[in-house]
Amino acid sequence: MYKQIRPLLFSINPEVAHDLTLSLLGAAGNSGLAKRLLPAPVEDPVELLGCRFTNRVGLAAGLDKNAACVKGMAALGFGFIEVGTVTPKAQPGNDKPRMFRLAEHEAIINRMGFNNQGLDALTQRVTALRQSGLSVPLGINIGKNKITSAEQAASDYTQCLTQVAHLADYVTINLSSPNTPGLRDLQFGDELQKLLVAIVDKRSELADQSGRLTPLLVKIAPDMARDDLLSVADQLHANGIDGIIATNTTIDKTSVKGSDHCDEAGGLSGSVLFEKSTEIVSTLSQHFRSGSPIRNGSHSGSSHASANDMVIVGVGGINSPAQAVEKIAAGADLVQLYSGLIYQGPSLIRQSALAIRDAQQT
Repeated sequence: MYKQIRPLLFSINPEVAHDLTLSLLGAAGNSGLAKRLLPAPVEDPVELLGCRFTNRVGLAAGLDKNAACVKGMAALGFGFIEVGTVTPKAQPGNDKPRMFRLAEHEAIINRMGFNNQGLDALTQRVTALRQSGLSVPLGINIGKNKITSAEQAASDYTQCLTQVAHLADYVTINLSSPNTPGLRDLQFGDELQKLLVAIVDKRSELADQSGRLTPLLVKIAPDMARDDLLSVADQLHANGIDGIIATNTTIDKTSVKGSDHCDEAGGLSGSVLFEKSTEIVSTLSQHFRSGSPIRNGSHSGSSHASANDMVIVGVGGINSPAQAVEKIAAGADLVQLYSGLIYQGPSLIRQSALAIRDAQQT
């Protein structure tokens, strides 16, 4: 069906198409229609981060920033869903237009700028979702407001963590969007260390109150040199971070040079990112695990986990089931989709989950 719908969606502004799709999916999910009409998700369970993932294919953050269509997304067959990025205060994001299709490359450039309805709106929605029942794990991706200085960034992140820790199966710290000025500077050295200490201390404080230590992941950029990547990875592990999401969008647009919109500011995603992001997954896996195969064991979310227990989530450029399998083979425990959904449609979810399951059985 998506092959018939896609030309219509691609005939209108990308952000309008995005908003329209989310509205329809949200209505179908909240009414129960999507669950009644669509097949059950592929069962390929894995225990990670202290919870059971239905299968290894998840929704990447950025598509459902406000947790407005979680039930609709779950009905499409995702094994887990990540919402956000959410910031403490609502913000409109960058000026429009801010999303561009590069159809010949099956790629997207966006400079959305953490547009979202704010922390209170998201937590209200997720609280209602928890009360009505969620069928898959839910991650919440947190960030800082554009007007918040780098020096005050920790306050934004700890405020977000305080409100969402009890609602999320895991929380992702987004330090890698290229569309918030100065954000990527927080990925390195002393700035990263100060931020991690503040966030991990807040998590411990919340755990003392609730009895549950919320797993923390960090989403990294694909544009680091190898030595920087490994240094950041070691710093994350040393501070008790439970996993890495590799990767966010890239600011390197050489792969789309000469295309319409190639000079637009923003992050590039889609099939052109696959090789780079998969190489980073492989590098991280070899660094932490000496190239060991994918694991089926459990991970508690403990801050004292060994390096081998660092969960790796592979995201970037998955446009086919074979590429989802390749991410897993490179060392990812889980994968996430975003741009591939726009070009291939929701069938990519189920096909990828089946392909990963089949690959493990051979």
